[in-house]
Amino acid sequence: MTETSVLDELPGELLMWILIASELLVFGAGLIVFLSVRIMDPAGFADAQDALDRTGAGINTIVLITSGFLAALALRLGRTGARTPARLALVGAALLGALFLWIKGAELASHAAHGIVWDTHAFFNFYFMLTGFHAAHVAAGVALLLLVAWRDHVNNIEDASAFWHMVDLIWVLLFPVIYLLQ
Repeated sequence: MTETSVLDELPGELLMWILIASELLVFGAGLIVFLSVRIMDPAGFADAQDALDRTGAGINTIVLITSGFLAALALRLGRTGARTPARLALVGAALLGALFLWIKGAELASHAAHGIVWDTHAFFNFYFMLTGFHAAHVAAGVALLLLVAWRDHVNNIEDASAFWHMVDLIWVLLFPVIYLLQ
């Protein structure tokens, strides 16, 4: 009788899970530091936060959650052997990721037009760092989803979906802390 470990139960590759865990730790540390600095200047952080586009960020939340649903659907379809629908779901998830980046880019352009840059206030230092790092992960995820749509083995879909769900999870944490927490 062979023993199984928790690692044997993980879908996808172990290295992808190591990457996901390390990225969650990095973003978690960033949020902890953000909240720690916020404690020292709650009024300044609240004033700076009022310059954010909460509606656009809310729409982006819906966009990413929907794309996460499509990534999960792609995995389900891939496991049943429905290759073309799985590919379409992956492309749909990637397109929604691109829409997220477009909306985020419009928000950043608006900040620039109003003279808001990373050193305007400590809030914006964290805002640009955390949301910019997240946007880089969205861009990487879009590329990964499209690559996997092209080479659609079920193991690849598992890894890409896991990465994409990490991107979703990070946004679901960033959105309320950065945009809503007063």
